[in-house]
Amino acid sequence: MTSKLMISISLLVFLATIASISSNPAIGKKYDLMGGFDFLGVCLRNCAQCKKMYGNYFEGQLCADACVKFKGKIIPDCEDIGSIAPFLNKFE
Repeated sequence: MTSKLMISISLLVFLATIASISSNPAIGKKYDLMGGFDFLGVCLRNCAQCKKMYGNYFEGQLCADACVKFKGKIIPDCEDIGSIAPFLNKFE
């Protein structure tokens, strides 16, 4: 009899614990599944930073369009010529 009572109490405690747990998933928000970073936002901010650094030599709109097109998978680094080469132009 006491073992049935203990099992019943344990089951009730377990169910109460499960019922009180709430989750807050980040999927579908501004977080990436692989790390919690907003890669699109980082990409756009880097485009803006490169535009400030290079001025008319840097195509900021083209960079931002690439961020949106590739969903932030290609992040420009203003100090890495290879990552910003597609967005540089000769200003004369």
